[in-house]
Amino acid sequence: MPLWPGDPDFNHRRFLRIEDGEPSNVSAITMGTHTGTHIDAPLHVDCSGKDTAGLSVHCFIGPARVVQVQAEKCIRAADLYPLEWIGVERVLFRTPCSSRAEDSFDPHFVHLAEDASEFLAGKGILLVGTDAPSVDAFDSKNLPSHQILMRNGIVILEGIRLGSVPPGDYFLVCLPLKIAGADGSPVRAVLWR
Repeated sequence: MPLWPGDPDFNHRRFLRIEDGEPSNVSAITMGTHTGTHIDAPLHVDCSGKDTAGLSVHCFIGPARVVQVQAEKCIRAADLYPLEWIGVERVLFRTPCSSRAEDSFDPHFVHLAEDASEFLAGKGILLVGTDAPSVDAFDSKNLPSHQILMRNGIVILEGIRLGSVPPGDYFLVCLPLKIAGADGSPVRAVLWR
């Protein structure tokens, strides 16, 4: 899977093996907290923000709408105005990122413009998800969309694979690991109708 440049590599190795005479198989994994499909805890951008252990499970389980967006560079509020928002609690953006190769990192992904993040904050959304590796541009230093969403209590799900998921309404489960002090967590995101 593609990793954000500079993030730790994923590694899985076996410590104990039944075939070596051990009573069970035991392995270990190491990876960054923002590897693959993951959530960002407020601690990711705010030293006094909540860690993954402090986030409400409610945000990660419930109705979600998958929205197809054709933006090439960023999603703007103008792209969101015409969409139906009544009853939407969680929104997942399917962008051209869903059709890109999964084996290399492309820094030219579709991100959320600040006005789109403000628009979503005004809608009372619980969770914003994207098929991109970040809701902010690759070269962003102040992460404005992270800041806006998290300041408004919206959790962020990044790196979701939506290539085979048609737009529409689903039920989402994407629980993070409950780790004290963690700024993010890989998740297994599942959608069903």
